[in-house]
Formats: sequence, structure tokens, C-alpha cells
Amino acid sequence: MGLSFSTIAAFNANGAMPHYRATPQSHAVIEVPSGDGGLLLIDSGAQYLGGTTDITRVWPIGTVTPAHRRDYTLVLKGTIALSRTRFPRGTLSPMLDAIARAPLWEHGLDFGHGTGHGVGYFLNVHEGPQSISRALPEPHMAMEPGMITSIEPGLYREGQWGIRIENLVMNVPAAAVAVGAGLGGFVGESPFGEFLEFETLTLCPIDTRCIERSLLRQDEVDWLNAYHATVRQRLTPLVSGEALAWLLQRTVAI
Repeated sequence: MGLSFSTIAAFNANGAMPHYRATPQSHAVIEVPSGDGGLLLIDSGAQYLGGTTDITRVWPIGTVTPAHRRDYTLVLKGTIALSRTRFPRGTLSPMLDAIARAPLWEHGLDFGHGTGHGVGYFLNVHEGPQSISRALPEPHMAMEPGMITSIEPGLYREGQWGIRIENLVMNVPAAAVAVGAGLGGFVGESPFGEFLEFETLTLCPIDTRCIERSLLRQDEVDWLNAYHATVRQRLTPLVSGEALAWLLQRTVAI
């Protein structure tokens, strides 16, 4: 039905400005000299009858450097870490913020915006009450089933590049997990109360050409491969030709 916000398309140094807007006076040409590389960050969203979207992806232009790969992979680790998190129902959303930052903090890195915001249905793309951020936790920020929130850690190097990997997720009852040797599992409810987890709603390849594989644990690789398998399965029936070829190429397991 229309955009949910103005698209951010930022190349190299412009990507280091999280809310960059291209103007005739301030913009970049998307090209790099032979042998050099750059990163194109696109943050976009729209209003659909089925819901409101907000997604960010980073695409390599030319040959990416080891520094690009390191930064990109650390941001991806933050996205994966929070996407996999289980938490008690009613957890105050700001309490989850550090989970996405931890892989960056380990290397002395951080980002200056919130990790996630609520998304309204045909309302504001930034819609409370939940906020995965450094906000002071308040009772109305409790995480409840059905809430839709973004997960979008980032890393910005002034004058060089910016990276942000964003998906929308929904709070759902936690799937069956082991709660102790010989104690079986639970579906949402454990001896310590009801638990929630995130269902990732956004279906779009995360570009693996920027990944430094040695920085990912096997469980993180497994999550990424499973995500891409779902993306491929869900989207393949909807595209054909060059779009299908691109989708198949970008969802190959690593």
C-alpha cells in the first residue's frame, strides 16, 4: 500500500550514518575502483495488508576486505544471538539488549542506537510499548506473545562504512527444550513459568559473501543455514527466472 518509512540506501562512508538520506548535495556513486571493495546498506519497509515491514541488509560491492568481513560477522553474531534467545514471559524488553551487543562488546565495539523497536500493524514502524534498548525498564515494556519487534544490531565506522542486519521477529511460546537430564522437555511452560522465543518473520537472504567463517561457531552456522533453508523453501514458489537464480545462489548453505 506504500512505504512504511523513507528508504535508507547508503554506500560506504554514508552507511556510517544510521539515518542517512541522500541529497543532490550529499550522496555517493555506487562504484569502486578495480580490486577495491565497498558495502551498500539498504534499510527499507512498506505497509502491506498483511503487516508492516522493516528490514536492513548489507551487500558487498566489489571485493570486500578482511576488515569488512570481521565487522559484518560480529554484527551478524549479535543478530543470531538475540534471534535464538528464550526468555520468561513478561521479561522487560530492555533487559534483552545486551544479548545482541555481547559479540561486539567482546571486541571493544558497540553501536549508538537501540537493538530493536516494536512494529505496529499499519501504524508506526516504530511502535511501543516494547523497546530492546538501553531505555530504563518499565512495567509496560513487558514482552508478551504476539508482539512484533525488530532485531537490528549494527556497527558504524565514521568515514568508512556502516553495517546493520535487521529482521522482524514475533514473540511465540518456546518450543520443546530439555530442562535437565532425565526431566524431559517443555513447550512454552517450564517448572519456572512460561517461556517465549522469537519467530523470525523476515525472509530475505543474509549475504554470506561478507562473512568471516572462522568467527562463527557451529551453532551459529547451523542457525544461518536453517534460516536460509526456510527462506528458499518459502520464496521459491513465488519467483522465477533471474530472481529465482539469485535466490538459490544467495541461500546456499555455508
